[in-house]
Amino acid sequence: MYKISAADVSKLRGITGSGMMDCKKSLVEAEGDFDKAIEILRKKGQKVAAKRADRESSEGAVIAKVNEDHTLGAIISLNCETDFVAKNDDFVEFAYELAEIALTCASKEELLETDFHGMTVAEKLVEQTGVIGEKIEIGAFKRADGPFVEAYIHTGNKIAALATLSANVEGAEEAAHNVAMQVAAMNPIALDETQVSQETIDKELEIEKELLIKEGKPENIIDNILKGKIQKFYKENTLVHQEYIKESKVSVADYVKKVSADLKVVGFERVALV
Repeated sequence: MYKISAADVSKLRGITGSGMMDCKKSLVEAEGDFDKAIEILRKKGQKVAAKRADRESSEGAVIAKVNEDHTLGAIISLNCETDFVAKNDDFVEFAYELAEIALTCASKEELLETDFHGMTVAEKLVEQTGVIGEKIEIGAFKRADGPFVEAYIHTGNKIAALATLSANVEGAEEAAHNVAMQVAAMNPIALDETQVSQETIDKELEIEKELLIKEGKPENIIDNILKGKIQKFYKENTLVHQEYIKESKVSVADYVKKVSADLKVVGFERVALV
């Protein structure tokens, strides 16, 4: 049997992240050839990935990043099968690296084809599937751009959000961070009432009307009551009209106006693994 030194095993482990025994076996099989050993480990990852393709990958880490001038942000979820893996420091670090790369990509497909230390991201995911022994994949991919973008990642890496403001003014970073926190916590369905689909409005009105009829409300006042109900729905479910979580007496829109009179929230993104 070809003799492999501990230094060689350690070097291969540093390159691939694979376990010590897997590295030793691949080096023995490759008779000390590092390139062949790496290829052997990749093929092992492909086999594991094929076996686990049908597994559900509902756990993972959700990471949001913004570029240096805060004009672009990205969120990705790196999904796995178990919470044990999702909490692993190496797994979370890998997710952060992918989120950084995502800032340069326009889509998940482009991200998967982007270089990651000599292989594509897609190939790296397969390799890591072999290393970890669980299905590893990119789940969500979202981007935001605008005058000022900030990110928020909730403790535990299960929820992340991006908030976009209309201008880069003094105080914008803190304001955008707080709005992104609002998005993460309150999960708005739209920015404002103009972005709520008619289908959603019709469904909400139908539900409320049925309840009012059951309560015995007179037919001639139901329409007026429904107008109030839908306004309440907008207040609870659209970002700019929601009560600001840090100061419930003001809306999110009013909060950002306190930072700068003309400042507005112009967009948001949210990803959650719950």
